[in-house]
Amino acid sequence: MNFFEKILYAIERPKMETPGNYGWFHLMFFFIILGITVGACIWFYRKPNEKALRWFLFGCWATIFLLEIGKQLIFSFDFNPETGEKTWDYQWYAFPFQLCSSPLYLLPFAAFLKEGKVRQGVCTFLATFSLFGGMAVFFYPNDVFISTVYINIQTMIHHGVQIIVGVLLLSYYRKQLNLKWFLYGLAVYAVMITTAMLLNWLIPYGTEETFNMFYISPAYPSTLPVLSIIYPLVPYVVFFLLYLLGFSGIAIGIYYASKGITQLIRKGRACFSAKRAAE
Repeated sequence: MNFFEKILYAIERPKMETPGNYGWFHLMFFFIILGITVGACIWFYRKPNEKALRWFLFGCWATIFLLEIGKQLIFSFDFNPETGEKTWDYQWYAFPFQLCSSPLYLLPFAAFLKEGKVRQGVCTFLATFSLFGGMAVFFYPNDVFISTVYINIQTMIHHGVQIIVGVLLLSYYRKQLNLKWFLYGLAVYAVMITTAMLLNWLIPYGTEETFNMFYISPAYPSTLPVLSIIYPLVPYVVFFLLYLLGFSGIAIGIYYASKGITQLIRKGRACFSAKRAAE
């Protein structure tokens, strides 16, 4: 092995018993992410600063981007210490273009793009669609945990960052967020889905490995909860429409839930202020 491969093997080598849902490893990251999310929301609520928010988003992107590079390298490199044999083989199933990978591509736009419809759409997507993707895996990570320590840490940090960013954006833009913003976010979702479909069509021409971005390739049965039950019962077109409607419905549900929470907080503060004034 060369020097780079030795470093990569040293990072990949530490193993652990595959964590379970809500075991010590999962709960440790659960409370870390919860603390950071609450802390970031409180900080930017008390000291709203657009420039600081953008740098925070960039920092989140840099963190998950560097960790993703490590993940891709680890999945591509294999070394057998008994035989000394090493192999490099890219694992196309791990190509980073899933719903949960979207912050890798969109956070730089949220960090550096000038204010306008495109940035509003990106921020809304990160605060709804991406937030749901992060929460779904973070709260039920059973399928993504393995015995490699680095990958488990990367998984928790990556999906945790999705939650931090999503909740923070909902909190920071609570006064501006409206249905127009959501429609812009829906347009971003359409772009991501279209890109995934094109990749699912093009990449298999160059590889025979599994390639199923956004889990919507017609070549593979759906493995997503609920949708995996529907998939064999209906034509693919119907499944795809249900997929789009389902995720869009969840996203708009998050939007309305955030608006409802904001209104409840405002009413609570108004009642509290009126009570103190009466005293």
